[in-house]
Amino acid sequence: MTLTANWNYPTAVRIGPGRIVELAQACRVAGIKRPLLVTDPGLSKLPMIARALSILRDDGLTAEVFDRVQPNPVDGNIADGLAVYRAGLHDGVVAFGGGSALDAGKVIAFMAGQTRPMWDFEDIGDWWTRADPAGIAPIVAVPTTAGTGSEVGRAGVVTNSATHTKKVIFHPLMLPKVVICDPELTVGLPAVVTAGTGIDALSHCLEAYCAPGFHPLADGIAAEGVRLVHDFLRRAVADGSDIEARTNMMAAAAMGATAFQKGLGAMHALAHPVGAIYNTHHGMTNAVVMPYVLAFNREAVAVKLARLAAYIGEPASYEGFLAWVLDLRRAVGVPHTLAEFGVPLDRIDELSAMSIVDPTAGGNPVALTLEGAKALYQAAHTGTL
Repeated sequence: MTLTANWNYPTAVRIGPGRIVELAQACRVAGIKRPLLVTDPGLSKLPMIARALSILRDDGLTAEVFDRVQPNPVDGNIADGLAVYRAGLHDGVVAFGGGSALDAGKVIAFMAGQTRPMWDFEDIGDWWTRADPAGIAPIVAVPTTAGTGSEVGRAGVVTNSATHTKKVIFHPLMLPKVVICDPELTVGLPAVVTAGTGIDALSHCLEAYCAPGFHPLADGIAAEGVRLVHDFLRRAVADGSDIEARTNMMAAAAMGATAFQKGLGAMHALAHPVGAIYNTHHGMTNAVVMPYVLAFNREAVAVKLARLAAYIGEPASYEGFLAWVLDLRRAVGVPHTLAEFGVPLDRIDELSAMSIVDPTAGGNPVALTLEGAKALYQAAHTGTL
């Protein structure tokens, strides 16, 4: 079976080994002649960024790098990127890296021609309609991890440095025009990053699948994404050079972000405050809290998870699915509790208050109350299922 294909759902996706060579062509398709390549300081020192710049410049495109993007990007990163974008007279963004670089690049492109403050475009109601569509620059996305799926998303997560809260900035035109998913770019990822990002993809698929509401398209995509994680994440963690596993995990990541237009839930609602306050890895935080949220939601999701367990080849019950999740976490090195993860409970009241107003909380199949959030944090800290 070939591992190369062209997809157009939800946007144009070019997936397969070696397809980074198409970067300049992708920029031209998007109408970009002077791209700002947005990445992080770790990636900017690697040969893959030098190669990407060569591909762009050899094709006659004027490219510059902005790499001042931290894990869990903050508003200051966006402001710095915008200054470089405008000073360089750029006309589009190549968002290149993991979820943080992709989100930052997308928000920089979105804000390039806006006059209102960034927080005016938080994903609340119809706030996105405040934006000037003509001021949104085109984006080409190049993921180097298989986790967030931000490459096929219409939003970016940015931490407000004044309040230490994560905000989702949304607009339909933040969807990249072209995505290049080249699994060879993920080969050098450490096993722990492969694990954390891979279970992030699982959390997206799983929460979308469990979210209430009628969206069978999203349910089908999410279920197949879970199966891909089931079949390929352990392989990708065990052998980073396994291109088949890497390709399928990139597909799972894109599928999760496509499916979660249906909704997310308490995994993300709990993980976002922890990441904002303690600067933890987002995917790994989702991985730690995952089984406790499944237990919290059991009454509402048991039947669906039994079907999902059967689909992926596990015992067809809620217990069978939960057992697989716990076994996968152990196998890829996920800490079982927040305590093992290094997260204290010294700010549980603050974390809980933040979680119930997180935009993702509303998609949880069981209403997330303040008391429920506190109980979940406590369970995740002590390992009580």
